[in-house]
Amino acid sequence: MTAPAAPRPHEALLEDLRTRCGRTVVVDSELEHRALAHDASHYLLQPAAVVRPGTAEDVAAVLRTVARHGAGLTFRSGGTSLSGQAVTDQVLVDVRRGFRAVEVLDGGRRVRVQPGATVRQVNARLAPHGRRLGPDPASESACTIGGVVANNSSGMACGTEANTYRTLESMVLVLASGTTVDTGAADADRRLRALEPELHEGLLRLRDRVRAEPASVRTIEQQFAMKNTMGYGLNSFLDHDEPVRILEHLVIGSEGTLGFVAEATFRTVEILPHVSTGLLVFPDLSAATRSVPQLVAAGSATVELLDATSLRVSQRTGTAPARIRDLAVAEHAALLVEYQGRTREEEQERSAAAAGVFRGLELAAPAELTDDPAERAALWTVRKGLYTAVAGNRPSGSNALLEDVVVPVPALGETCEQLTELFTAHGYRDSVIFGHAKDGNVHFMLNEQFGDPAQLARYERFTEEMVALVLGHHGSLKAEHGTGRNMAPFVRRQYGDELYDVMVALKRLADPRGVLNPGVLLNEDPTVHVRDLKTAPAVEEEVDRCVECGYCEPVCPSKDLTLTPRQRIVGRREIAAAEARGDGALAARLRAEYDYEGLQTCAVDGMCVTACPVLINTGDLVRRLRAEDPHPVADAGWGLAARAWGATTTGAGLGLTAAKALPPALPRAATTAARAVLGAEHVPQYKDALPAGGPARPRRHDEQAEAVFFPACINTMFGPAEPGGRTASQAFLALCDRAGVHVTVPEDIGSLCCGTPWKSKGLRTGYATMSERTLAALWEASRHGRLPVVCDAASCTEGLETMRELAAASPAHRGLRFVDAVEFTAERLLGRLPVTRPVGSMALHPTCSSTHLGITGALETIARAISDDVVVPVDWGCCAYAGDRGMLHPEFTASATAAEAREVTSRRFDAYASLNRTCEQGLTEATGHPYRHVLEHLEEATR
Repeated sequence: MTAPAAPRPHEALLEDLRTRCGRTVVVDSELEHRALAHDASHYLLQPAAVVRPGTAEDVAAVLRTVARHGAGLTFRSGGTSLSGQAVTDQVLVDVRRGFRAVEVLDGGRRVRVQPGATVRQVNARLAPHGRRLGPDPASESACTIGGVVANNSSGMACGTEANTYRTLESMVLVLASGTTVDTGAADADRRLRALEPELHEGLLRLRDRVRAEPASVRTIEQQFAMKNTMGYGLNSFLDHDEPVRILEHLVIGSEGTLGFVAEATFRTVEILPHVSTGLLVFPDLSAATRSVPQLVAAGSATVELLDATSLRVSQRTGTAPARIRDLAVAEHAALLVEYQGRTREEEQERSAAAAGVFRGLELAAPAELTDDPAERAALWTVRKGLYTAVAGNRPSGSNALLEDVVVPVPALGETCEQLTELFTAHGYRDSVIFGHAKDGNVHFMLNEQFGDPAQLARYERFTEEMVALVLGHHGSLKAEHGTGRNMAPFVRRQYGDELYDVMVALKRLADPRGVLNPGVLLNEDPTVHVRDLKTAPAVEEEVDRCVECGYCEPVCPSKDLTLTPRQRIVGRREIAAAEARGDGALAARLRAEYDYEGLQTCAVDGMCVTACPVLINTGDLVRRLRAEDPHPVADAGWGLAARAWGATTTGAGLGLTAAKALPPALPRAATTAARAVLGAEHVPQYKDALPAGGPARPRRHDEQAEAVFFPACINTMFGPAEPGGRTASQAFLALCDRAGVHVTVPEDIGSLCCGTPWKSKGLRTGYATMSERTLAALWEASRHGRLPVVCDAASCTEGLETMRELAAASPAHRGLRFVDAVEFTAERLLGRLPVTRPVGSMALHPTCSSTHLGITGALETIARAISDDVVVPVDWGCCAYAGDRGMLHPEFTASATAAEAREVTSRRFDAYASLNRTCEQGLTEATGHPYRHVLEHLEEATR
């Protein structure tokens, strides 16, 4: 269900939190409250309050304050948890924005991380050292270290040897009382005893209780020989003696019920760079799972299982390799295997040994290993594409549930066969089984509509039978995803009364007031797993298939200012739900807040689609919503601009030049006054950092042309970053002349545009006008598609690519080909241009458009031809300048570029480069250094 209105906690608690932690820590937006009620799980609880502390000291203050008011709280970071452990109807503590520090130690052998950093961000900093984190969850792009520790994350390759429990060295832990303990300190145990004597003594008591009971020891050893995230990690009582070490490891996998991990230090693992991959096809599940021990013994780094349904679903995607596509799937199963080595020779030796093992297996198709990156990626598409295929095609209004279980490897085949029988018995279609066969850990997917009582009853019956099945094989009901609310009613059944009572005693010991994540991991309510279930009201078709996984959030430029793509979508769902309930007041409030948080501060850059498993571009939704409610002044003004674009761009450039000649206070005051009347969404704010206007777009006619050059109009409106310099258009033409490549410019170039300003604002009339004119002109200039059209601003190249959709629908324009000037230069010009004036060092900013166009590699190629020291910041992202959005909402670009700017300004570079004028302007404003088009640098370096 969508979350109904929840009673807010007493105003005294909110005021207390504001006083102790700062007024900005408490989130007042109703829309954000509703958005943060949603995570990747199938549970939905409306938080009574949301707070965003920035330091461990703030968290300690929040804990003390909440406890004093008798409330509970839940920590949330990446929001990728699947079992309901990061949702609450009490106080939600969002730590995603404030805790992202990463410090590489000992040449990468260790790393100190805060809970808001994603696994991918940490690994990006470790990669130059040839190291990475041990845990390798599939959600590594979005899941954060807070969740990795809270859920004892593992993954495809790490098994139980390199999971969080085994690789975490120490942590800074904030206890329920507000006490902070650094377990890495030499006196950590003494400090724990001094500050929390009852906790210290109680841990010793529980340790001795567990060790004194042989049956408990046997159960723990059997259960934790497998991946296991059910209940607390009771193996801590066997593996460690000191209370501080026991507590440290109990916190791992405790899902925020024992304390807050403000910082964690990990021992890292070596990256083995040479890899070969193969897909082994077997006649049935039994044959596939019987082979697992042999494959593991042969050194397989990964052994990923795909059942028959997985193979059939993969065939329907059209992306499966030939050996799957051409298979008449009956009872078949497959294993995706990988072999790794420090050197090519080591990898080849392991692959050769594995090939010998393959010959002894009962295979349904020939086995081959490949080290070709494209072929390996195609094989992994089979495995990774399953979630997309099943979740993206589920019925509207249903939820995609991704479950995981683990059994001893010898029982894996029978377990999978029995799960398949359960799917059939309960009417679940396309419920794929896949997972980490070498660990006996499999995942399965269900599509369920919890708003239908009959389907909810079906889910209850299925769950009961699945629990009996897994426990009957001495398995664990959760291997990786955590207990949460989903399996909390079954912890006692899995461990028995004695060990369950130990867990209850531990919780009371560490959190006597029950402040931390109440209802999660341990819960006496036998129906908690089927309460507070999420439904997904149908919304706009562009985003209706969203599964709320959160993979889009790290790449979104507005993530630290307002909403993320997931939150924009669930905001629409919450509005729809409020309207369906007849709660007009709530719907109106949400719509009002959505205007700024959802629409005005979306860059419509499309970076979300690059991370989304079901390929949603939330920008499409935002453009539609903008188009449905255009501002009449903006619509009229931009419509006029489309009809007189040459005069508009010239006027804009002259205006900036004139403003640059005035005292800065005058143009600032003028635009501020206009914004007050017409609104910040419609009038740009003048800033001192803006350049003067640029020259008119160049003209050139060449009958020997090898390409059509489409100089971007932005270079007329925004002049060079450094006065007296060349524009990107001028630099490109100079490079073409120097390389002996002929290009021609369309007639009446001043009136043409890629259409992006109208499309991004949802102004359909102006966009149609400009598209028709531009496509017709380019069709003629390109000699009816025989010549490529080259553009010198990546976002404009992307805009022209978008026009290709219209061109494809028109026989007259079907043959138009668009290419960015950076790609054209890398492929056609660079080899003819000797670098005579290299640059010592260069900071390089890729863009959202270079990502979409697939030309970031070409950008780096040119940069590395100019400089031997090129740095692409780990924290680079979309700058959110988005044409004029950085002037309409300067706070948006400031937020989007803050992390990258900190990284760039931590050292000095000789040059700063990108490939799009507005993005260059955004980075110039953020860093205080002049960013210029990489072609401008290349032109100077090859004079």
